[in-house]
Order: sequence, then structure tokens, then C-alpha cells
Amino acid sequence: MGCFDGKVAVVTGAARGIGRAIAEELAGRGADIVLCDLKKEWLDETAAAVQALGRRTLALAVDVGDSAAVNDCVKKVMDEFGRIDIMVNNAGITKDTLLLRMSDEDWDDVLKVNLKGTFLFTRAVARPMMKQRSGAVVNIASIIGLIGNAGQANYAASKAGVIALTKSAARELAPRGVRVNSIAPGFITSKMTDALSQEVRDQMLANIPMARFGVPGDIAKAVAFLASDEAAYVTGQCLSVNGGMVM
Repeated sequence: MGCFDGKVAVVTGAARGIGRAIAEELAGRGADIVLCDLKKEWLDETAAAVQALGRRTLALAVDVGDSAAVNDCVKKVMDEFGRIDIMVNNAGITKDTLLLRMSDEDWDDVLKVNLKGTFLFTRAVARPMMKQRSGAVVNIASIIGLIGNAGQANYAASKAGVIALTKSAARELAPRGVRVNSIAPGFITSKMTDALSQEVRDQMLANIPMARFGVPGDIAKAVAFLASDEAAYVTGQCLSVNGGMVM
């Protein structure tokens, strides 16, 4: 018996990296999983992994920055499963460049996916969760939202916004039994971070007391904790998972 038996989790950005690890972790603990990403075919491998764990899965193509698409996604989930117990807002992009070189499009695209997408899905699942008087929302922020970073003004602003949104939503939804928390990952190995130069990677590693980069499973386990009854009295918090990089 898993701690999420009978529960339904929605995970955005579920095709790879942290999102896929989260989906597999929650499925391994008993949850049925709704996988969301920009293109449905991107989700084939994650869906197969979830099904191999014996859980039901539904893969949906969703532009998280599109209000109508998000609302339609949540409606499909409710029609299929009848409930949503866990919402993990993980979808995110980067378009890094120095502030003076950053275009309006660079700014708007990152804020649309990272911040607006989190807002839209949180708003959409709030009603069914409040109606069932239970639910957990976990938003994936970043330590960059806590400390900033040169060349990432758009990303830092979006993730700082996610943390603030989390706190506001937590205050609003707590009376109806819905908890909202965020996680601020440090340097987690992924295709996104693989694009960084070796020089940047070496500099980052030198600032991590635990002397290793994180892996997607480190974040997935933190999500599982915040979504579980073990965190029943935790809401409005930002849990940093960074190997001591930021204290």
C-alpha cells in the first residue's frame, strides 16, 4: 500500500528531467498520474514508466500559459478521474541573456510559462480541491528566485513570483483544507543545465557544500513529502533543496 493510493496527481512539464522523476515517484507511491507537456508525443516514455508501475495515466498536450487550454485540461482530468489531489507545477523554460540584451519576447515567454502557467493551473485546480476540502499544490521554483543571477533576470523574476504566488494562494486556500507549497531546487542535472558551459558548472560545484549536483530524484522525493499527509501542517513554505548552496 502506498501513501497516495486512490489519489490523482497532475504534473506539468512531465516529459523529462524533474517532471518525469516526480511523476514516477508519485506513481511508485500509489498515485494515478496525469502527465502534461507542450506536445503529447513527448510524454510517451514517461507514460510507459508510470504504467509499468501499475498506475493509471492520462497524457495531455497543454500550453500552460494558455488559460483555455489549462481549463480544458482540468476538465478532462475531472471527467476521467473525478478528483484532483495533487497538483505539481513544474513546467518551466529559460531564455538567458544579460538584462541589456534581453528582448521583450525573452521576458514575456519565460514569465508566461514559469509564472502565468503556475497561476493558471493553481487557479484551475483550486475549485475542485476546495470542493473536496483537500488537496496539495507543489510549485517548482528555484534558488535563483531567492538570490537572483546575472543573465537570468526573467527567470529569477518568474521564480520569485512563483514563491510569492505560493504564499498568497496558501493563505486563501488553507481554510478549505488545501495546502500550497513551493520547492526551490539548486543545481539539478537536466538537459537544461547540461547546456551550461563547463566553466559555469565548475563554478557552481565549488559553491555547493555537499560537493555534488542534485539529481531529479532529490526534488521528486521533496515533492512527495510536501504532497503527503506527513506534511499535513505545512503550507505557504518554500523548501530549498540545494545541497547547502544557499542557506
